[in-house]
This record gives sequence, C-alpha cells and structure tokens, in this order.
Amino acid sequence: MLISEVIQHIKDYCGGYDMMGDRPIDEATTRDKVLYGNVDQECTGIITCIWATADVIRQAQELGANLIIPHEALFWNHGDHQDVVAENATFQAKRDLLNAWGGAVWRCHDYIHSGVPLDANGALADGIFYGFAWKVDWLEARTGDIARSMDFEIPEVTGRELARDMVSKLGLAGVRLVGDPAARVRRVQIPMHVMGGPQDTALANAMDAAGGPDCLLGMEFIDFTTCEYIRDAAQLGRGKCAIVLGHFNLEEPGMEHMATWIPSALGAGAPQVSYVSDGDTYHYVTCSEE
Repeated sequence: MLISEVIQHIKDYCGGYDMMGDRPIDEATTRDKVLYGNVDQECTGIITCIWATADVIRQAQELGANLIIPHEALFWNHGDHQDVVAENATFQAKRDLLNAWGGAVWRCHDYIHSGVPLDANGALADGIFYGFAWKVDWLEARTGDIARSMDFEIPEVTGRELARDMVSKLGLAGVRLVGDPAARVRRVQIPMHVMGGPQDTALANAMDAAGGPDCLLGMEFIDFTTCEYIRDAAQLGRGKCAIVLGHFNLEEPGMEHMATWIPSALGAGAPQVSYVSDGDTYHYVTCSEE
C-alpha cells in the first residue's frame, strides 16, 4: 500500500466536513497537507503523534516506519511555510534529519476533527476530543454535543483533586490551577482557545449562568480575560476554577487513540501502526507546597 493510498483511506474514513460541520473540507485550503517527503512509495509503517518533533522522527526511523501523521505543524507556523524559516539553523537541522530518514509527513488536523466513526453504531465523533475522553475515562461522562466531546459531567471532586487526576492520567509533569482549588467540580468544559477576544466575555457569562461549567480544562489560556474572571469568581465564593493543560497535552490523546482505528480505515494489508508520545510540553520548576 502506497503512502498516498494510506492517506486517502484515512480521509475517506473520516466525516470530511469542517469543524462546524456545514461544508466539505476544501483540499485547497485544508491544513491536512503532505508537509514533507515522497508519498509515492510503499508504506513500511505509520507513526501517529501530536507533533513530529526531532525525537519522533528518530523513533520512526528506529521502528522502520516511513509515514508520520502528526496533528500539528512540522515547521512551527500555520501552513508550514518553509520559505519563511529557510535560513533558520533549527529548520535546516530538522530538514537534514527528515532527509536522512527518507519518509513522508502528512498532517491530519481537519479530517480527524471532522469526525471518525467511533461511537455507537458508527456515529461520528471528533477524533481528538473523543481520544481525550477515552484517555481520562470520561466517555460515559460526555454531555451536550456528544460528537464534539467537550462537555462533561463527572462525579464531584475538588479542583485540586481533578488537577491531580489529569496529571496522573495524562502523564504530565504538572498543570496550572487557576481559581479555587477547593471548588466543588461536577461540570467540566474544554473551551477550545481562550485567546483574549470578545468570545472570552461570552465564556465568563456562560460559566456564571445556571448549569454552567464549574471548571475549564484549558489549552491556550491567558491572564487578562477569563483568568481574571475565574480568580474573582473564586474570591467571591462562586466556586470556579480552571486547569490549564496546554494545547498539545490536551489533544495528544486523540492521536494516541488514532493509532487504534487506522487499521480499520485501511483494511487488509495495513502496515504496522504505532503511537509515539511527545511527552509533556512543559518542564515545571516549583517551590514545594510544604
């Protein structure tokens, strides 16, 4: 099976609509491009990962796999424009590593978010957020738009207990906890990107409404909008908190889970599929709570 055929099979297996579900993925503008290498060669093995780091490329070479499928960009910019980093020494070193390996890198972002037949009776679910729920044992805790898997109702815990649970289940070095560590948390939401725009006010209002989330699990999270709201809400006895996991840390389980369903997408003759973890994005240097 050629690498190009592997890619097409995976595309065909997914829902094929953009994240809002209202129009087909446009091949001219999709993020899901071949980012490097020749796809007209026999596929000897597949690696899934959140981000094709230098260590992931080395691991692919050790495993004899010549296709890496990351969820995120290869060269650190939206669209993976190599011309803008061509004189960058790190780019040149990574390019040399890729050339020595000889495989291909195909980004799978829009297709996996468009839906994969993972739920009961083959219902489509966002493969990234389904993978997160699978990893932390929350598949039965999903509420609201089940296909997107971004709202959960869990047995009540404190914010601190939930933070520790995330560290343990996701294999992280640590997390940041904003707001009230003793908040009683039952309703949890992944709010996508908290970037400082007008939508952050809407998020604060949604948290404050009856039935709103007690805790946010953040990817991007900045200090001057929603973070300010959560601190004030906590100090005013509203019992709110947020756990900041980091973008790659929260989405990585979706790519781990992808390795379990690619064989179904490819059918007979599928090459070996392996998942390689990037590990926690962050190192933490902290003072002891003691």
